[in-house]
Amino acid sequence: QVQLVESGGGSVQPGGSLRLSCTVSGSTLEHWHIGWFRQAPGKEREGVSCIHSGGTWTEYADSVKGRFSISRDSAKNTVNLQMRSLRTEDTAVYYCAARRGDYAMPGLWANLYDYWGQGTQATVSS
Repeated sequence: QVQLVESGGGSVQPGGSLRLSCTVSGSTLEHWHIGWFRQAPGKEREGVSCIHSGGTWTEYADSVKGRFSISRDSAKNTVNLQMRSLRTEDTAVYYCAARRGDYAMPGLWANLYDYWGQGTQATVSS
């Protein structure tokens, strides 16, 4: 009943920026908690950021605090992840995921999310 599609990945130099988007289809964005996760080569999937279905509460992993910002564009049914001051260790496939908004906020626990996009590659290299 809900589909997620990531976009905006690409290649940048250290210190650069990327803006990732997660477009939600088949349902209204306000019905879902949305999270961003990433998986780098040889590493486990980790939570990056999430936004409550109400759009007013957000959470970030310590590794990205102050550099990444999550936001919602209800008119476009999209959640964005603005990534700034990128480092080589930010290189990963980035996924967005959704959990029903009438359930408890899942935070950065990946196994609490029920729907996932296909991922988009972000590469930071010199």
